Amino acid sequence: MEREARDGSDLLGCLWTPVYISGSHLLAKTWFGDTAYHILLTDLHSVWEERMDSIAIQDRAQELNRRLRAPVQAFFSHLCKVALPCLSGEQGAGVEEEEVKRAEVAHISLTRQAGDISMKLKSELAGLPFYWEFRCTLAPLALVCRQLVRPLLLMSRLLQLQVGQLEDLLVRKDMEIQDYRENGAVLSRERLQTEAFEEQSYRESFFTQALPQLRLPQGGFGFDPGLQQLYTAVTTHGNANARKRKLSEQNAQDQGDPSAQSQDPAPRFNPPPEREAGSCEPSLGENPPTGLGAQAGATEPTRPTAPQTGSDMSASSDRPASRPRKKKAVGLFR
Repeated sequence: MEREARDGSDLLGCLWTPVYISGSHLLAKTWFGDTAYHILLTDLHSVWEERMDSIAIQDRAQELNRRLRAPVQAFFSHLCKVALPCLSGEQGAGVEEEEVKRAEVAHISLTRQAGDISMKLKSELAGLPFYWEFRCTLAPLALVCRQLVRPLLLMSRLLQLQVGQLEDLLVRKDMEIQDYRENGAVLSRERLQTEAFEEQSYRESFFTQALPQLRLPQGGFGFDPGLQQLYTAVTTHGNANARKRKLSEQNAQDQGDPSAQSQDPAPRFNPPPEREAGSCEPSLGENPPTGLGAQAGATEPTRPTAPQTGSDMSASSDRPASRPRKKKAVGLFR
């Protein structure tokens, strides 16, 4: 769990939820493990994060609660119960009164200091006050791109493909309806009649009607259920591919280095002696029984026996040693 919190892959499976804390509209992404948590907050101008493991949680708990002398496992479950409703937008939104009475309610406040965000939480644990503070700092650009920018770009691309397919379907449906009309088909109810789909006019009317809705104060916060499902599909697919790449890289590092050290000297130094041995004179006398050397040994002994005239013998004796080597190489590889 803590390893996932360090590499940031824990949050890919979580959703962005709108929250309202101390008069500020935010989008929050939270992950709580066994004894660790990772949260992201954004107001669409900046992104803040905080990662905490068990040791850091223990130190901060003792700092904020002087009388607390308990291990992390003893109070971390209580922290999850009171913090998750605040960071997921569930507290005070659509919760029944009976559930509110039974639930452990916490008071949370938000302050901004030098570009960072601090959220102070106060609740009760075993009849005693329990304090906690989320100290979020500016998130690195790589994390913002991975958690927000890249999924949104993939979502927009998928939605564009979906819209294109629906537009093609509407055009085909209009052609089908026109064919029915030409063959004498008539609607039984006039209210079901629709106009032919025109892509350009539809887009212009859609933009003029939809853009004013996005300019509302809360129009840019939160995703509807359909977009939440699409975001989950995109992030889980990207997380699965990232884990496969990490596993392959780790296997290559674990298994590739020893094999590379044991196999590197062989291809670098062994092939040159084999080529020289196949082209030098000692290989002709040895006549290896198999491989390319066998072919070279079988062809070279016929050369001194084939010529019978003196002119041919003198020509073969005056011929430089480099020429027959080139001819042998060409003859072997043809």
